[in-house]
Amino acid sequence: MKTKRFFSALLAACLTLALLLPVSAAGAAPSLEDAVQAVTALGIATGENLSQKVTRAEFTAMAVKATPGGDGVGQAAASPYPDVPRSHWASGYVEAAVSRGLVTAYSDGTFRPDGEMKLAEGAEMVLALLGYSRSDFSGAYPTGQLSMYRSLKLDRGVSASGAAAPLTRQDAVYLFYNLLSARTKEGAPYIQQLGHSLDASGRPNLVSLINGEMEGPVVAQRGWQSQLPFTPGKVYRNGSLVAASAVQDYDVIYWNSSMSTVWAYAKKATGAIQAIAPDRASPTSVTVAGRTYEIESSAAAYALSDLGEYHLGNTVTLLLGRSGGVAAVADASASAGERVGVVLETSNTTYPDGDGGTYTAQTVTLLATDGQTYQYQAKGGHREGGVVRAVVGQGGEVALRGLTSATLTGKVSADGAKLGKYAFAQNVEILDVGDKRGAVLYPKRLAGLNLDSGKVRWYALNTQGEIETLILNNVTGDVYSYGIITHFEEQGEGLSRYCSYQYDVGGVSYSFSGGTKFLATGGPVQIVGDPASPERLYPLTAAKDGQLTGNQYAAGSQRFTLSDSVVVYELRGGRYYLSSLARAEEAGKNLTAWYDKAGSEGGRIRVIVVK
Repeated sequence: MKTKRFFSALLAACLTLALLLPVSAAGAAPSLEDAVQAVTALGIATGENLSQKVTRAEFTAMAVKATPGGDGVGQAAASPYPDVPRSHWASGYVEAAVSRGLVTAYSDGTFRPDGEMKLAEGAEMVLALLGYSRSDFSGAYPTGQLSMYRSLKLDRGVSASGAAAPLTRQDAVYLFYNLLSARTKEGAPYIQQLGHSLDASGRPNLVSLINGEMEGPVVAQRGWQSQLPFTPGKVYRNGSLVAASAVQDYDVIYWNSSMSTVWAYAKKATGAIQAIAPDRASPTSVTVAGRTYEIESSAAAYALSDLGEYHLGNTVTLLLGRSGGVAAVADASASAGERVGVVLETSNTTYPDGDGGTYTAQTVTLLATDGQTYQYQAKGGHREGGVVRAVVGQGGEVALRGLTSATLTGKVSADGAKLGKYAFAQNVEILDVGDKRGAVLYPKRLAGLNLDSGKVRWYALNTQGEIETLILNNVTGDVYSYGIITHFEEQGEGLSRYCSYQYDVGGVSYSFSGGTKFLATGGPVQIVGDPASPERLYPLTAAKDGQLTGNQYAAGSQRFTLSDSVVVYELRGGRYYLSSLARAEEAGKNLTAWYDKAGSEGGRIRVIVVK
């Protein structure tokens, strides 16, 4: 008997302790920023005036907006309660909430729309959204409701604790955010009713949610803000926060009214239409300038269909949306679809003439500063390796103009903000080119490097005197692939020599054989050219045994920076297996790392082997 009393007392103490624990101990509260973004994107509530008490009318409107189709509620047909006349701003929401069984009046028949929403009332309304009614709870109200409210973790982040405690707007934000991941009476996450899902951690997938609630695409024209049902509070252009005036004609815009946010994209592709697939009756993709783009809007599909104005052989500018698909199509002369890049090769290519026939034209393959390759019909000679600009003429044709190499020398600042006396523009495009391959860089990748005229192929300044385009001559080595040779065999000599290589690049196995013997015959290597048919294999340099410290490899007094795409292998039983940085961190000092060149020259740790 004493033992039973002891365990009963212990259990009671544990339950009491759980009730007294702060939120961080009893269950981590979600990020307020995430909660605000989620409920704002869904149109349930906003992140304004979070410390204010929330009224019954406001909370009821939030609850209705949290239901499928709840954002379409209008004015009530009649006054739902004596103190909620039809003219009241929330009359439609109150009427909808009553009809859906979310709320009832007080015993005196009033609703008290301006009264403070109490925790017990708010919890009961949210439980009703999950499918529970008072018949599901035993005992006196609201004991069962609050117990269920806590067991479903609807209380995470909510500061109100007692049944009669008033809720703040912040409490309401947390309560509705928690509702999204809570399971309904039938057992499914509530967020599924709104057409969204949870992420791997069991919380609302914020990116997917905002994507799903985003409207657009629409092509921006002069006065584009007047087309929106709200005044933008935030505007992003190509991922950067900007003033609304920074949005230009022919930008593709998306928006979320509840978040008062606009996202604009200025990505374009100009060239002749080379293919429309699967057919012009119902096109889903289009090929322009040697690249194929998925069509992401009905307007673009119509423009490229047999009902639209654009046909095979026409030169157009594709206005690309946030996912890189075609949001709209414009005349080539109507927007600036110019590109700068390096000529990779010239060839003769066959094109459709739009009348069922074909023609052959000289074609230039351009590696542009966005890291993509494009093909343009071009007259005149353009040497491989030359820097050119693809320019749209008045008639809509695309012409390639050679650019004179520009001299630029200087040191990139330690924070990657400046090169010599020039600052980098916010949306600067930097392309490092080597052996017909390119790597797109961010300014911080060049931090601390000295660049002379031999390393800078070309650059351009914007109207503010900032570097907006920079083409480099194989400065970083990021254009190459890196891996490890797992087997090498050589037979014969001279003209009869035969070499066989097997090597791994990021978990993909390759083999190469022939009369060529590369400088590297074992260990970690730099692969020049296509890994399936390499031009050269260079051995990497081994650093001393060391250990990982953040994004650095520490070997004695030396520090090496890791490549963003460092490859990690684990050596077991004489064989190499692809591994991860997490495993390398666990291994401590049982590591060896290899780099391509000194960090002061742009080099990085490219391969790590866990012993």
